Amino acid sequence: MKKYFLLLFCFAAIKVHAQNTNFFGAVQIEYEKTLSVQQLMKQVDPEWFEQSKDHMPVDLKSYFTFTGDSTHSIFYQSKEAVIPNGTWFRPIADENVVYNDYPTNRTITKKPVFEETFLVDDSMLNIKWKITNDTRNIAGFECRKAVGIIFDTIAVFAFYTDEIMISGGPEGIHGLPGMILGLGIPRIHTTWFATKVEVSGFKMNKVVPETKGKKSLTRHEGLQYMPGQRQISFRNSKRHGGGRQSRDQRHTRDLHQRPTAHRGAAIRRHSEDRRR
Repeated sequence: MKKYFLLLFCFAAIKVHAQNTNFFGAVQIEYEKTLSVQQLMKQVDPEWFEQSKDHMPVDLKSYFTFTGDSTHSIFYQSKEAVIPNGTWFRPIADENVVYNDYPTNRTITKKPVFEETFLVDDSMLNIKWKITNDTRNIAGFECRKAVGIIFDTIAVFAFYTDEIMISGGPEGIHGLPGMILGLGIPRIHTTWFATKVEVSGFKMNKVVPETKGKKSLTRHEGLQYMPGQRQISFRNSKRHGGGRQSRDQRHTRDLHQRPTAHRGAAIRRHSEDRRR
């Protein structure tokens, strides 16, 4: 009899919780992106960092918008970072526009690279997630923490809520049983956290992939084709020992996905060009 009443009590508690919880199938979210500039540059090029740190901001904040539902979404910059006067650093990849089609596992990203714009059309990232018991409230939603791995070696952490029934997040990151409201990639000293979540008053008909770009490429083809990026990679591979690269190592040249010494060279070149 005691087991019967205990089971009844548990079902009643679950029902009350469900009645008091709202679930949303479409949202528009504002994210604040924080890039720790000096920590990043100290990691990717210590020598240049020591020479230039007095002309670098400590960090930069910019803002992005995610609009989507369980079938598709778009993520783009809504307010660019304010660059302090007298500093050299300029962010890379902030102008990317990421469109995800969840049922087909397809992503289309518009990537401005120096003076050209490319469309990268490929499958969505394969992320291996492990859900933890840690929780955090973000923008009024109770979120659970998960730790993931992309490209076999890059660790990410995310806080997601199952109250928003979208398996999406910033920068095309996806694959959790709910919407990612907080994201961090320690390797690039960057975080994204939701500051505002809207569940009505926005237009889903604007959630469409970008079509204007020099060429439609896969992620791997894009790394081989994009001008400047190949030169940066080649120069730095010689600087760091060179040698034949595996397919996974070649993926490290993606400025947006994996910041290594190659990305440091790109940031340095981009910043110095802007300075001139």
